[in-house]
Amino acid sequence: MASPESPEPSNTDPPSDCIIPGGTKLLTNMPDLLMVPELVFGALVWILVASINVADKVSQGWVIFVSLLLFVLTLLLLICYFFGYPRNSTAWCFLDACYHGVAALFYFSAAVLQANSTVRHQFRNDKIYQTDVAATIFAFAATVLYVAHAVFSFKRWKSV
Repeated sequence: MASPESPEPSNTDPPSDCIIPGGTKLLTNMPDLLMVPELVFGALVWILVASINVADKVSQGWVIFVSLLLFVLTLLLLICYFFGYPRNSTAWCFLDACYHGVAALFYFSAAVLQANSTVRHQFRNDKIYQTDVAATIFAFAATVLYVAHAVFSFKRWKSV
């Protein structure tokens, strides 16, 4: 029988020596804590670009594709981590670091294309221009978040 001081482990919490925490401990670990703002800023980019009449269909189509794809993949990765799927695996640390590195490159390309589209079409309707500016700011903010997550994930992987 367990002592009164030690709580019973739940099915969703990974072992305490796990490299990537799961359950509620996920949101207390620095690189994994960044996944929530990544989701929020990614959704904002997607919603803002999709809410306007797109003038540059190719570049803003890429922005929507990147923001939607990375939103879905980050959400799936967050769900996997929350339920403790990658138990004690250094391969998952490497996957996390590589994913966020590639995602940072994708978001940087999308942010640059969104900024270019915003500058080229700045003499359109003022409301559309303001929406484009907001989407550009959130795209660069998402880029910074993905870069920070990649750096912290590579540090975690190297320390294993």
